Amino acid sequence: MTLHTFHAIAFVENLSLKELAASFPEAKRTPRELWYTTPGGGTVFVYPFGAVVLHNTAPAERERQISRLHAARPGLTLGSEESFSVREEAGARPDVKEGVLIVDQLSFEGASVVAMTMAQSAEMEYYERIVEQMFARTDRLVDQLEKAGRAPFLTRPLHRFIGTAIGTRNEVLSILHLLDKPDAVWEDYTADRIYNELRAEFDLADRYTALELKLRSVQESLELVLDMTRDSRLVLLEASIVILIIIEIAVTFIPH
Repeated sequence: MTLHTFHAIAFVENLSLKELAASFPEAKRTPRELWYTTPGGGTVFVYPFGAVVLHNTAPAERERQISRLHAARPGLTLGSEESFSVREEAGARPDVKEGVLIVDQLSFEGASVVAMTMAQSAEMEYYERIVEQMFARTDRLVDQLEKAGRAPFLTRPLHRFIGTAIGTRNEVLSILHLLDKPDAVWEDYTADRIYNELRAEFDLADRYTALELKLRSVQESLELVLDMTRDSRLVLLEASIVILIIIEIAVTFIPH
């Protein structure tokens, strides 16, 4: 019985695999990932959407590899982390039991599928926190609108908030093409079973749908508040014009 450990780290920033390849000459690179083995026999997977997964690396070795990444790509900001285990049991079919994936034998293709699925989950967790904060901020704005009975007068903060919401939604959509099946599953039946089990375990599809719905709700709510703010400013402008006209008429009747 062999136990495999995986540790995923998601960064806020994206990673250019082409640029990183120069700092990791031992690594192999594909359009989807960069990977290499460590001196201790572990494997490091690096993904362009800003995630790194370390397979069978001790904590000290993990720190060394992350330090190498920081040296190659300064300024990285930690987004989220996740850990997962895979246990080999002779004759077992891929299945998740009590949070551990059970397999007969974990091939490299299987390990790469586990790593990519974990990377997607860790990256999504980072975006989930951001979207939850935006959702809460929108709720507070709507509550203020309900209590005050009018929209905020200033539109610039709303414009910035809407821009942030649209940008975040675009980022989520840009990384979610990665939810397509990894290349390894087309060549390895066991890897395909592993992918299906982990996709269900990490609930990737439903989490993405929830993210998209929340982002759309935030954007629509902000656009509604912005329209109300513009209407309020227009009414104020029209009222000012009417007052000026009245003043001008009144002035004409004042004896000189």
